[in-house]
Amino acid sequence: MELRQIQYFIEVAKREHVTEAAMHLHVAQSAVSRQIFNLESELGVDLFVREGRNVKLTPIGRMFLEHMEEAVTILESAQREIAEYLDPGQGTIRVGFPSSLATHTMPTAISAFRERYPNVKFQLKQGAYYYLIDQVAKGEIDMALLGPVPMEEKKVKGSIFFTEELVALLPKDHKLAGEASLKLSQLQDESFILFPKGFILREILVDACTKLGFEPNVTFEGEDIDAIKGLVAAGLGVTLIPDVTIIDNPPRSTVIIPVTEPKVTRTVGVIIPRHRQLLPTQNLFYHFLMDFFARNDLYQNE
Repeated sequence: MELRQIQYFIEVAKREHVTEAAMHLHVAQSAVSRQIFNLESELGVDLFVREGRNVKLTPIGRMFLEHMEEAVTILESAQREIAEYLDPGQGTIRVGFPSSLATHTMPTAISAFRERYPNVKFQLKQGAYYYLIDQVAKGEIDMALLGPVPMEEKKVKGSIFFTEELVALLPKDHKLAGEASLKLSQLQDESFILFPKGFILREILVDACTKLGFEPNVTFEGEDIDAIKGLVAAGLGVTLIPDVTIIDNPPRSTVIIPVTEPKVTRTVGVIIPRHRQLLPTQNLFYHFLMDFFARNDLYQNE
């Protein structure tokens, strides 16, 4: 079994199409087909079921794919580890983050790190909460900044930087716009603008409302923080968002009001693999993050 065969197999499995896999690999289709045939012959099993021009993994093929993805991750990590032990300041870090940390928290931390280690490279991936947890668990990314921090996941380890409040964002002409603070119950008859179902910030707010005995009336949805801010600014409803998302750019035509009864909060921090050691450059960034947020007064007001 050759590494090239494994790489071809994984690409075909992902795309379920030999021609598309060959184009992505920049090799002839016949070369991919031949390597897949040789691999199946060596293993003595069919890894794919042919369906015209498309292919589908067999049950044994799905099992083999899972093991081979783990094996390739280990090989790639070994190559990176050797390079980074020679010079941790020259390595690459793959970091994930959600949209709620994209405007301030993530860029602030990376900018500070690069002042100290200018030659470290970053590969950044924005994604939703549960997707990022899965990506770290699978080794597709090295770590992810998240809020809230999952502390009981079996495959990832969470570390908390700080706890922040969710604040109410209202149109400036809203009847409650002049209030110094709000009770969450005062918003129970309002039209809410939230993330779609499955997003963790929506779950946090819905859970807080449910505990008070009402279900928020969601009339509009946005898949990122900026979209939600824009809809509120347009007067289409109200929302609760983390206060860190409006530190630098409070939306025009809106007002920001603390919610005091009850306070709605989330933890913010980083997750890393629980059963896989960080490579030297990753470890450098991880410990930098822990120190950076511990020392930065902006995040220590809770």
